[in-house]
Amino acid sequence: MLQIGILIFPEVEVLDFAGPFEVFSLAETNDRKKLCQVILVAENLSPVSARNGLMVLPNFDYSNCPPMDILIVPGGYGAEELEIKNQTTLSWIKAKYLKVKHLASICTGAFLLAEIGLLDGLDVTTHWMDLGSLKKNYPLLNVKENVKYTDNGKILTSGGISSGIHLSFYLLQKIFGLEVATRTAKRMEYDWSPGER
Repeated sequence: MLQIGILIFPEVEVLDFAGPFEVFSLAETNDRKKLCQVILVAENLSPVSARNGLMVLPNFDYSNCPPMDILIVPGGYGAEELEIKNQTTLSWIKAKYLKVKHLASICTGAFLLAEIGLLDGLDVTTHWMDLGSLKKNYPLLNVKENVKYTDNGKILTSGGISSGIHLSFYLLQKIFGLEVATRTAKRMEYDWSPGER
C-alpha cells in the first residue's frame, strides 16, 4: 500500500491538504481494496488551526512519523509567512526528501521547498498570485505560469487549491494508471481529464 504523508501546520490552506487527502484516500482497485494510506503530519500532536479556523488533528509528529512514499507540502499563509521561518519544519522536509519517492508542493508550499534549495534549476509553479514573488525571491527557479502543475520526476509542484487536486489525480495516474485516476475522479464528481496541465 502506498504511504502518503501530508504536512499540516498553523494557517495551512484547507483544500491544499484536504483535497489531496480525499483523492488518495478514495483510490481503490477494481475490487474495492484501498491503494493508499494517508496520514497527516505536524510538528507536534496538538490540534492545528488551519486557515479560517478549521481545527485538524495530526496523526503523527516529526519524531514518530512512519516511512512515506510521497510527502505533500501544502501552502497558504502558514507556509509563506510562518513555516518559512521555522527551521524545524524546513529541516524535517529536507530530511524526508532523501527518503521519499516523490515530494509534491501545493500552492505556496513551493516556497518551503525553494527555501531549502530543492527547487533550484527546476520547472516549478505556485498560486498565480505568488508567481512574481517566487521568481523574485528564488531566481534559480524556472517559474512556469498558466500551468496547473509541473513534474520534475521526484519533485512536483502545483498551483493553488484545486490545482493540488489535479496534481493528486496526475500522481494517481502516474503510479497506478489511468483507470484508477479516472475512477477516483468520477467518484469525487471532479472534472479531471488526463494530460490537462
